[in-house]
Amino acid sequence: MGFSTKAIHAGQAPDPSTGAIMTPVFLTSTYVQEELGKHKGYEYSRVSNPTRSALEANIAALEGGKYGFAFSSGMAAITALFHLLKSGDHVILSQNVYGGTYRVATQLLDRYGLEFEFVDTTDVRVIERAVRPSTKMVFVETPTNPTMEITDIRAAARIARRHRLLSVVDNTFATPYFQQPLRFGVDAVLHSATKYLNGHSDMIGGVIVTSDEVLKDRLRFVQKSVGGVLSPFDSWLCLRGTKTLAVRMERHNENGMQVAKFLSKHPAVKRVNYPGLPSHPQYALAKRQMKGFGAMISFDVGSLTAVKRLLKRVRLCSLAESLGGVETLISHPATMTHASIPKEEREARGITEGLVRISVGIEDVEDIIEDLKRALS
Repeated sequence: MGFSTKAIHAGQAPDPSTGAIMTPVFLTSTYVQEELGKHKGYEYSRVSNPTRSALEANIAALEGGKYGFAFSSGMAAITALFHLLKSGDHVILSQNVYGGTYRVATQLLDRYGLEFEFVDTTDVRVIERAVRPSTKMVFVETPTNPTMEITDIRAAARIARRHRLLSVVDNTFATPYFQQPLRFGVDAVLHSATKYLNGHSDMIGGVIVTSDEVLKDRLRFVQKSVGGVLSPFDSWLCLRGTKTLAVRMERHNENGMQVAKFLSKHPAVKRVNYPGLPSHPQYALAKRQMKGFGAMISFDVGSLTAVKRLLKRVRLCSLAESLGGVETLISHPATMTHASIPKEEREARGITEGLVRISVGIEDVEDIIEDLKRALS
């Protein structure tokens, strides 16, 4: 079954009671049982809900996995994975992860005895050297937010497997349409479903997918026990979004490439980070493990003053947090998504005050480029 067919049909049979082609929104907290110990597969909606189950099956199919788990946000999904660890465990992470991942690791979970080490995972030798007897997880974000660095997923998974570590890839930027980490040997893949999976900027959610039987049981226990689950209505919104994921990502990719090429030639732009440009340091790797390069771009205009001037002058590009919607969003990582990272660390990782991140939408690309051209002039 092809990707688009799975996006539209996987996990979603017509409703048996009415024949409705769209999965109903099951707005119920509990379910009547026929007798003690006998029910129809559902007992309480924190544990499971038919609308959420449909979404979980749908995303699992798109990632080429067996089991999906939907959470109330991408951060809830990430925290659920960290709940698999115990005090004293060591985690290796990509140095340029999303600011929220950095925040929950260094300002919350470290209080409970977990140790997080951020390294340059684009060099797999660095991953190997970072492994300790207490290491339990390798957490890779590729492409990274916002510098668009690429990690060799197969090599990272091989290292994790050799040392019996849990391997995780945050696949939010690439989506399962362009990249499927489970096929490279990774144990679990996660998404902020808020972004491209939903694609319409109208819900918050997170998803984890795995094919590992033991990990499936552990994640189900965490999901049930902690309770940060996705609501039925948000599950339905995301299901609606995934139906058009393939066609949206094709347009996002096409627009992203054209905007990246425009920015790379503009005299006001000092640097462009986009894995689809031959100038990107991991361009060859991105071509090998990604089917497309997506629509996330970051570029440096040299100073905070230049950033403020640019962001004040854009009209079509909306200054806002988040990404992955049909509309073009533009942001300033140093003061927005990555503000929780100390300035010295940000700048060492390429997140300068002059860096701008753009999530290229699916508008007419000529209009996006014209807006940027006028704002940069």
